[in-house]
Amino acid sequence: MQTKLYTKDYTVLCSGYQLRLPLNLEVLIPEDDSVRLLSHILEGLDFTKLYEAYSSKGRKPAVEPKTFFKILTYAYMNNIYSSRLIEQACRRDVNFMWLRNGQAPPDHTTISRFRKHFLPQAIDHLFYQLVHVLHDSGEIAFENAFIDGTKIEANANRYSFVWKKAVLKNEAAMFEKTEKLVEAVNQEYGVSFSVAKNSLLEDLAVILRFLEEQRLALGIQFVSGKGKHKSQLQRYVEQLKAFYERQEAYNFHNQLLEGRNSYSKTDPDATFMRLKDDHMRNAQLKPAYNVQISVEAEYITGVGVFQDRNDTATLIPLLESMEENLGRRYENIIADAGYESEENYSYLERKGLTSYIKPQSYERSKTRRFKEDFSKRENMQYDPQLDEYTCHNQKKLRKTKVTYRTSATGYRSEITVYECEDCSDCPFKERCTRAKGNRTLMVPKRFIEQRQKSLENIATDKGIRLRVNRSIQVEGAFGVLKTDYGFTRFLTRGKTSVTVEFMLLCFGYNINKLHAKIQSGRTGMALHPLKQAA
Repeated sequence: MQTKLYTKDYTVLCSGYQLRLPLNLEVLIPEDDSVRLLSHILEGLDFTKLYEAYSSKGRKPAVEPKTFFKILTYAYMNNIYSSRLIEQACRRDVNFMWLRNGQAPPDHTTISRFRKHFLPQAIDHLFYQLVHVLHDSGEIAFENAFIDGTKIEANANRYSFVWKKAVLKNEAAMFEKTEKLVEAVNQEYGVSFSVAKNSLLEDLAVILRFLEEQRLALGIQFVSGKGKHKSQLQRYVEQLKAFYERQEAYNFHNQLLEGRNSYSKTDPDATFMRLKDDHMRNAQLKPAYNVQISVEAEYITGVGVFQDRNDTATLIPLLESMEENLGRRYENIIADAGYESEENYSYLERKGLTSYIKPQSYERSKTRRFKEDFSKRENMQYDPQLDEYTCHNQKKLRKTKVTYRTSATGYRSEITVYECEDCSDCPFKERCTRAKGNRTLMVPKRFIEQRQKSLENIATDKGIRLRVNRSIQVEGAFGVLKTDYGFTRFLTRGKTSVTVEFMLLCFGYNINKLHAKIQSGRTGMALHPLKQAA
């Protein structure tokens, strides 16, 4: 029996087959395919910053940068995020071949390098150009910014955590040991060295130089290994060097933990957060990023990636980034209770923006339990002329002092303190306060006025419609990105790479949304109508 030999070139095995594919692949792409819309829109963008990312002295890129961006965006439009899968699509998918326009298919290494090293310098510029294209086509009007955030898991080990409290605790304990060791050195050699927390490394370096001089003067040789007796000088040096190295590690941790309570060793930019879609179903903390978006007319018009666990401190940076990149300012800011703070209200007032932020106590304030709780400030009588409250027992709470509170971002708010005239024989004291003395009330007056104004805004017909649309549009966008697109975990590491990855996803989302609205005849519709009561 004769063995049939195969060659690496499989085309010689198919010599009897007639070519069935058309010479022009464009005829295989439907006229209403989203890839045509993508190519048309991207042809009108300015890619100057992307080309500037390439060195003028380097070799010519294997794939034209504009074509490369088209390929990457179309991949994210079709839920293809892995560089290897993108490479495979470039070789096999007709639409990707059409986008390549005769250029060689890039390999996964080139794709990863383009996404990591070249796109970060241009992705903001390209994304916000798309937002302007949507504005010029009448899809968005820079009027209503529906804002919300979600947490997306980082590409990091779930058990690689470093906690700020543990670092500070261990650092303080080590400092006490260092002080005792330095005191022993002082007694041994009759010197007066001292160490301080803010200059520990410099102080230890001085002591180590002194001990090295002593070693040379006394002719002491350091030894190691079993059966060797270490001198007291060598023990001092080894312990001080160990403390020096540990302090260097603590300084490194503290630098990464600036403004955070934790970070991951495998992705230092990621913070440990509590995610809703927990893989172990036990609310375990996982390394993640807090992703914020602004939506108008169902399109994503602003993107921000943050390391904060809550949303309060992300609103101002997101709006400032959007204003800087768009050159425009939104009129109405619609957000949920997670964004309510005096600092955010004051910022919106200063910028002349109308806030439609739901107060944190909005849902609770409508319950009977809240309304019947006489310990709440909202249920006490207030006399604005006398600036005093009247409690359930008809006692007066009068102003005693004014204090100030500084937030983590440095914002300083004024707090007015009121104290009840006499709570000694009050029959309602146990239900009103836990204080041993008189009841005190801390009132941020400016914040209360701002909250009331926002509450009045969301109670109007316009406010109700905007609030309903916020739930539909921005939460719906996250639903599509995380559920329909299956994007629940980043593939890259580092805040810069993660931002590029998410902005590519939002870029593809906007093209898909425009395509869907064109095909369904819904272009120009900015707000969903309210359902009429039956």
